[in-house]
Amino acid sequence: MPSSPPANAPVPRHLADLQRLAESIREGHSSLRFGRRSLAVLTALIESPQSTAVASISELAQRLDVNPSTLTRLAQRLGFNGFGELQGVFRREVADGGEHFYSDLAAKLSTDQDEGKGVARLARLGRQESANFAALLHQLEAGTYDAVVELLATGPRVRIHGQRQFASLAQFMAYGLGMLRADAAELDAGRQGVADALAQLDAGDVLVVVSCFPYTTSVLETAKVAAKAGIRIIALTDSESSPLSRVAEHRFLVPNDSLFFSNAMGAFFLLAQGLLTEVADRLGHEGLAALRRREKMIRELGASL
Repeated sequence: MPSSPPANAPVPRHLADLQRLAESIREGHSSLRFGRRSLAVLTALIESPQSTAVASISELAQRLDVNPSTLTRLAQRLGFNGFGELQGVFRREVADGGEHFYSDLAAKLSTDQDEGKGVARLARLGRQESANFAALLHQLEAGTYDAVVELLATGPRVRIHGQRQFASLAQFMAYGLGMLRADAAELDAGRQGVADALAQLDAGDVLVVVSCFPYTTSVLETAKVAAKAGIRIIALTDSESSPLSRVAEHRFLVPNDSLFFSNAMGAFFLLAQGLLTEVADRLGHEGLAALRRREKMIRELGASL
């Protein structure tokens, strides 16, 4: 049976304390005794601190394929009153707004070298992205997916908004959707500023927002203001605990754990491709006509250059 900590044992207060304790348990130097499964769960939490900090206990349990009660018991064995206290260690670690998020992920590359670099690491990245996408599919609700496709296809105006690396995803979605229908674009495509761009939208228009930990404050505030104005919000984010989840009418929770030194993008782009493919099918002849008009313009511009 796994043991409980001695009454006078210090409770870990920092992530580094948890890391040292896990290593001590693994090597048999600690008074705590964990089974193989419990130790694997603790290790998984430590290796994904940003996900552990922001996800709910149910989300983490689903991701780790355990019951929520397993996480509660794990926290108690470590000396915490419950899982919330254990999660507080991770939240304090990332409470600086992700100041060390990217460098911490990059630092893991040096400890990963024992598993091989180059093509071997690329293969591991691919497996991780496949696992992220499989986890996304596992918790995806068909009703939400279909409702979002309908909004993207028929919303009066559709805007896509993302910053930092998610600007590339916003551009991709806006480009693809713009191939199929009118009045679909990035929110700030004209560089006139977000306030002016939002002012051009009405209640009932659609705004797709994309961000995950460490969340971009401007994207969060844009989503809040838009929601107050009656604009329908679709969020691509990472957790039920994400600030975007709280303001979105529809949300997709996209796993993004990876060796990559930032948020993994593979599952996000596959989700976007899937949504756009369904929009093309939903629009039928209308979407086909839009593609043909685009092709005609490309031919005419090509002939004139």
